[in-house]
Amino acid sequence: MNGPLKRVSVACLLMFGLLMANVTYLGTVKAEDLRTDSRNVRAFYARYNIDRGWITADDGKTTLAKTVDTGDTTFRFAREYPLGKAFAHVVGFFAPESSSGIERAEGRYLDGSHPDLVVRRAVDLVSGKPAKGASVDLTLNTKAQEIAYKDLASTGKRGAVVALNPKTGAILTMTSAPSYDPNPLALANKEKVNKAYNKLDKDQDKPLLDRAIDLTYAPGSTFKTVTSAAFLSDDTSRDENTEVDAPDSLPLPGTTISLPNYHGESCGGRATMVEALTVSCNTPFAKIGMDLGYDKMKEQAQKFGVGVPLEIPLGVAASSIGPDEGKAALAQTSIGQRSNQMTPLQMAMVAAGIANQGTVMKPYLVNKIMGPDGTEIDGTRPEELSEAVSPEVAGELTKMMINVVQHGTGTAAQLPGMTVAGKTGTAETSPGKPSHAWFIAFAPVEDPKVAVAVFVESGSAGNDATGGAVAAPIAHDVMQAVLGQ
Repeated sequence: MNGPLKRVSVACLLMFGLLMANVTYLGTVKAEDLRTDSRNVRAFYARYNIDRGWITADDGKTTLAKTVDTGDTTFRFAREYPLGKAFAHVVGFFAPESSSGIERAEGRYLDGSHPDLVVRRAVDLVSGKPAKGASVDLTLNTKAQEIAYKDLASTGKRGAVVALNPKTGAILTMTSAPSYDPNPLALANKEKVNKAYNKLDKDQDKPLLDRAIDLTYAPGSTFKTVTSAAFLSDDTSRDENTEVDAPDSLPLPGTTISLPNYHGESCGGRATMVEALTVSCNTPFAKIGMDLGYDKMKEQAQKFGVGVPLEIPLGVAASSIGPDEGKAALAQTSIGQRSNQMTPLQMAMVAAGIANQGTVMKPYLVNKIMGPDGTEIDGTRPEELSEAVSPEVAGELTKMMINVVQHGTGTAAQLPGMTVAGKTGTAETSPGKPSHAWFIAFAPVEDPKVAVAVFVESGSAGNDATGGAVAAPIAHDVMQAVLGQ
């Protein structure tokens, strides 16, 4: 072979090699980026030519998201959300270029691209039928969810409600206010969808945020249950009748200020643990926190799940008691203030852990995945997350929380013929602004079936928002709905 021919051959081989390398790069490394690129018109059309699986609740009896065959050859399938706002944050939306909630977290099952559906995809391909996805059934109790949203929205405030099955971790209710209608975000029209989304995004109340899991807040006096758990666990001889110091005000070390009780009320100088929790004294719990120290308080919070990464399968913001800032700060942290920040889901987990004899179950939203033919592909098995306290300590905490509902600040949560355990919370925000209102509870105490956390941001029109007045009635209605009363 002469020289020129050799050079041409080598050049051709090099170009072929480079071409194959580029094809391999595009088909592997860049494939996902190209598929999801907003300029990929083919991908846009393909999204609406899949018979996307439904999202349901109540063991498949209630439809939360469905696919409708429009008969249009360009955008054949449309997505609809029959129950709208009450379920929007959990279910999410399926838009031309994005998705959220369960629509996103379980997207590969819903659009049929999950490896568990490979055989089904092959059958659809051979038969020429549109690709069909699996359905996702959620753990939500739709009656309780709708009541929770209605009650929360009626306050006119921002907030969230979470209810759990304390024995399994199944999420029975998870709603946030304000909410939004997901239907305008599911249209096969980028211009209209972007306009609708931008309007929601610019809303000062931020309706796209799921306040149950996306944001954290000062938990106020509901956190006194965690402080009580640390105190009782630190010495097995202690119980609900153990007396503790309860001064009218508590000097904070290293400062010139003292921490008072709510509205300057007196707790008598000394009080039993049950008395202190019932009337929600600040000073005894602040002193307990300082005496125990930061490490023990942080350890106890972690045992309830604080700071533990969670996917339910939606991502959850991390709760935290904040950094070690000294004794004075720890006093405030121990009553749910300062840098103490919790999601409503986390506080529901605290209530659920106490209800479940000290064991915190991992929370989850997906009940089961159903294939296009109706067979179950996968189902969630309850899983223990941690042991927060011993059964004995859980029993003492339960007695204290029962007294809160029967004789203290949580009487609005009482249910006829049932024993309810609960704790109110009033978290101060900033001077001159209304407090946050909280309430956590579980029922029935004898055989707990529901644990709930209610959070109402700046819970009243004035400066006297309390968990007992604003949040406890919502918890009452949600528990009543779950228990079928």
